[in-house]
Amino acid sequence: MKQQEITISFNPRYPSVSDLRRKAKKRIPRFAFEYLDGGCNDDVNLNRNTEDLQALQLMPYYLRKFKEPIMRTELFGHTYEAPFGIAPIGLQGLIWPNAPEILAKAALKHNIPFILSTVSSASIERIAEVSEGSAWFQLYHPKSEQMRKDIIERANSAGMRVLVVLVDVPSFGFRPRDIRNGLAMPPKMNWQNIFQMISKPTWGIRTLQAGGPSFKTLKPYMPKGLSMAKLGQFMNDTFSGRMDLERIKPIRDLWKGPLVLKGIVNPQDLEEALSLGIDGIIVSNHGGRQIDAGESSIRSLQNLVKTHKGKTHLMMDSGLRSGTDIARSLACGANFTFLGRPFMYGVGALGTKGGDHIISVLKAQLKQVMEQIGCSETDRFEEFLIR
Repeated sequence: MKQQEITISFNPRYPSVSDLRRKAKKRIPRFAFEYLDGGCNDDVNLNRNTEDLQALQLMPYYLRKFKEPIMRTELFGHTYEAPFGIAPIGLQGLIWPNAPEILAKAALKHNIPFILSTVSSASIERIAEVSEGSAWFQLYHPKSEQMRKDIIERANSAGMRVLVVLVDVPSFGFRPRDIRNGLAMPPKMNWQNIFQMISKPTWGIRTLQAGGPSFKTLKPYMPKGLSMAKLGQFMNDTFSGRMDLERIKPIRDLWKGPLVLKGIVNPQDLEEALSLGIDGIIVSNHGGRQIDAGESSIRSLQNLVKTHKGKTHLMMDSGLRSGTDIARSLACGANFTFLGRPFMYGVGALGTKGGDHIISVLKAQLKQVMEQIGCSETDRFEEFLIR
C-alpha cells in the first residue's frame, strides 16, 4: 500500500520552530532577541508552559474509518482556515523591521487572525489596511477615558473584527535580561547594544529602511519631540494595566463587536467577566513574562474547561511551539489557540517570507497529527486526550 507523503509548502531548511529560532538568533541583535525570547525572573513559568504542554499525550485510533482532516474553525461568525492565530506582541518592529505588516499580510493570505497590540510598532490604521479589515486589536488600557474612547473608535472605524482587552499586566514583569540590556523603562541605548546592532548588518539595513521602531498607534497622544528618557514616564502616566469590572463595563458599552479578555486564568474572574457580557477569553500567562510563581497556561485552561466549557469561547496562548502543541491544547478543551514567539522567530529568520513559512509549517504539523491519530475535525480532539 502506498503511504501518503507530507506535502512541503515551506522552506525545507527550517521545518521546525527550533530551526527558525536558531536562525533568528543569528540575525537579530542580542538585546532585541532576548526581549522576545525571555520570561521574567528565572524563566520558571516560561519553561513550565512548554513542559506541561509537552507532557500531554494523545491516543491514536488506527482502525477507525477516517476521512481527510478539516482544520477550518468557526469563531465569532467567521470561518478560519486553521484553529490558530498570531498573538499580540509589543514593539515587534524592534525584533524585525515591519514585522506587524509582514505577519498581518500572511494572516490574511492564510485566513487566520492576527492581533495587533496597542504597543506594537504599526498603527491600527496601517494594519487594518494590509489585513483588509480582518485583524483583531488588543487594548492596553489607558487611564484617560477620552483616550480609551478614541482608540476604541479608531479600531472600530478601521474595521477591526474583535477587541481584545489585556488584563494580566497590573505591573511590569521583572525581566533581568531587559534590565541588563537597557530595555527597561526608560530604555537606554548603551555601547554594547550599538555594537550588537553593527554586528547584524541585515537587521540594521532593514531598520534604517523602515525607520526606527516606535509606538505608532500611540503617536497622536505623545508630546512632540518626546525623548527616550521621558518615554517611561509617559507610559506610566498614560496607561493603567490593572483592570476591574468597573473599567471593563464602559469598554463593553463602547465596543459592539466581539469582546475578549486576555489573561484570565481563574474561574472567579471568568464568571465575573461573563456577567458583563464578554464573548470569550484568551487563557494566558503572558508567555511566562509576568509571574514566575504562576501555573502554566495549559493548566489554567484545563481548570476553566471543567467549570465553563460551552459557556463562552475558551482560547489560549503561552507555550505553544508546534502544530502538535496546538493539537494538545485543543484536546484539553480550547476552542482556538494563539502563538506569539514562533511567528517572530519566523520573521526574524526569513524576513518577509517568515510569516507565510511558519503558518505553513504549523498547518503541516497539525494535519499530520490529525491524520496520525484519526481526528477528522478540530472540535473532536478531546476524544483523543489520554487522561
